[in-house]
Amino acid sequence: MKRSGPLLTLLAGLLLGLFMLSLNATTGEKKSSASVTESPSPKASPPPTTKPPSPSPSPSKSPIPNADYAGRTDDDSSAVAVSLRDGRAIAYFCDGRDKESWLKGDVEDDGTMKLTGKGGAELNGTLKAGKRISGTVDIGGGHYAFTADKAIKPSGLYRATATVRDAKFDGGWIVLKDGTQVGILDKNGKPSPAPEIDPETGAVTIEGRQLTARPVTP
Repeated sequence: MKRSGPLLTLLAGLLLGLFMLSLNATTGEKKSSASVTESPSPKASPPPTTKPPSPSPSPSKSPIPNADYAGRTDDDSSAVAVSLRDGRAIAYFCDGRDKESWLKGDVEDDGTMKLTGKGGAELNGTLKAGKRISGTVDIGGGHYAFTADKAIKPSGLYRATATVRDAKFDGGWIVLKDGTQVGILDKNGKPSPAPEIDPETGAVTIEGRQLTARPVTP
């Protein structure tokens, strides 16, 4: 009996260990099963919202073409030239003797323009089909209707400023399609007919000095 005691104790310990292992395994399976069962089902994503198409912008008006225009007044007494660039305009009116005015302003999308200059001078005109400007000029109490057709170089508007022998000169020239030039040279505030320029190069001689008249753009 003394020898069988230790064996029985060992056998009982083995049986107890196997029982505990079996119990732990069963408990783990239950926990795993419970974990799987209790996990919430994924929520369904809401359907993507579709934005209504934005309204198409209204088509923009055609821009005013960049170009130069030159012509005479209806009474043939004076000339008018207008240069258009990016919706801005600069114009020159002169009679080739002593009356002149530089005017500037904006051009509307429909081709209408109202340009202003010193002394209350005003030009009102309309660009038609990008080829011709018709309108009126009010200057020094006079009212002049004019038509200026699209200019093809070297016709157009030119200007030169310089100081020669302590005198300040400011000249403006309108070169028409037929090659005729109408211009005024202002010397220290006194206007007089301008000498002719070379329309190809802009070269002009003033008081014995050769200068260059350049095309005018806004």
